[in-house]
Amino acid sequence: MGGTGAVVRARVTGAGPERRGAVVAALMLAMALAALDSTIVATAVPQIVGDLGGFSLFSWLFSGYLLAVTVTLPVYGRLCDTVGRKPVLVAGAVLFLAGSLLCAGAWNMAALIAFRIVQGLGGGALQGTVQTLAADLYPLEERPRIQARLSTVWAVSAVAGPGLGGVLAAYADWRWIFLVNLPVGALALWLIVRHLHEPPRERPAARPRVDWAGALAVFACGGTLLTALVQGGTAWPWLSAPSLALLGTGVALLGVTVLVERRAAEPIIPGWVWRRRTIAAVNLALGALGVLMVAPTVFLPTYAQAVLGLAPVAAGFVLSVWTLTWPMAAALSQHVYRRIGFRDTALVGIGGACLVLLAFPFLPYPGAAWQPTVLMLVLGGLLGLFQLPLIVGVQSTVGWAERGTATGSVLFCRQIGQTVGAAGFGAVANGVLGARLGGAELESVGQGVGEPVRRAVAEAVHAVYLGAAAAAAVAFVVLLVVAPRRFPVRVE
Repeated sequence: MGGTGAVVRARVTGAGPERRGAVVAALMLAMALAALDSTIVATAVPQIVGDLGGFSLFSWLFSGYLLAVTVTLPVYGRLCDTVGRKPVLVAGAVLFLAGSLLCAGAWNMAALIAFRIVQGLGGGALQGTVQTLAADLYPLEERPRIQARLSTVWAVSAVAGPGLGGVLAAYADWRWIFLVNLPVGALALWLIVRHLHEPPRERPAARPRVDWAGALAVFACGGTLLTALVQGGTAWPWLSAPSLALLGTGVALLGVTVLVERRAAEPIIPGWVWRRRTIAAVNLALGALGVLMVAPTVFLPTYAQAVLGLAPVAAGFVLSVWTLTWPMAAALSQHVYRRIGFRDTALVGIGGACLVLLAFPFLPYPGAAWQPTVLMLVLGGLLGLFQLPLIVGVQSTVGWAERGTATGSVLFCRQIGQTVGAAGFGAVANGVLGARLGGAELESVGQGVGEPVRRAVAEAVHAVYLGAAAAAAVAFVVLLVVAPRRFPVRVE
């Protein structure tokens, strides 16, 4: 298996460094598209609603895209190992661009939501396949470099998304938010088709069978459960009939998925991703990372505006500073894990992150902007030291024929963690705000006025950060107890 990965690198780089450079450029463009579209719509919602109507449905512009990306990650990961990386990436890029074009021509909110789901179906292929190809293209000692580049692209694009969306909506038209994807995506697609050459695949005795029944079961189960988590406590109460019905259906579909996958010859989610200690531990640890990331990304901008009194741009800067230290620490992490190993490097990162998250509730009230900014700088560096060694480590324990599945598995768990974190921390914040303010004053939170509101928001965000610290502690314990001290790295 490992030898096949080496052949892929030789084929891609055989025509000189410029060929691999062109492929890496395509991967970075594809990653930028996937990251931008998860955030770029946020600041254009007023213009979109004003044009199309459907205010009661607008949250599905985000939820629909998130659901489609999340539930397709393991499917695309398995397809990468079955039919190859290039066909999956090309198909995903085409689907993403088609969805973008359809979104730009949407005539009402329901159509726009449907086309966002189409975008998400392509976005899942972009995220998972890009990460898999990054490991194929570089040997173990060089993978931190490409992963640091991808982390930088993701972080910068995700943070720049709301600003770019606001500019396009204000000075052009909200439809350009989707039209700008077309030239960038077309360039990435052209580079992939022209420069990415996978080795000839040996013809198997029997034609590879794609587990379409398993893919459909994963999609139905994941979509149902994630819908329950995303909409519960927002569109309807947690203990209401819709929530209970969705959760019950999701659990039933989970049983169906397990049954289908156990009988499949080539399952979409093979049992070995949970039977192998290394992959199982990283799945759980990155799921916890997804949970804790919700605290700063969702709640810190509100804290900065409502409690610190910052303008939206300044509040965005407080959050964005971790995009400086995260990729830097990720790039430097190789010098650490070569000395002490993947697991122990990740333990240092998540242990330090837990302490930083615990420090947030002890900031003085109302405090100064530099205080959370410093914490975010440190947190970004520690999480870079945590995440990249785990991804590189997992990819290095499997051969070419299993790498797509393993990568899709860990990314899927991280996405699930973010969804669970958004639902759970939203409930925590609303509970604290409701207890402090009551129903009438709760409506003034969005305006950020009055001392009672400021204090209530501060307490709510502090509670969320304590929950994030608990998630970091869970990740620490999982790695310490479940993961082997030395990952079983395959020599390629």
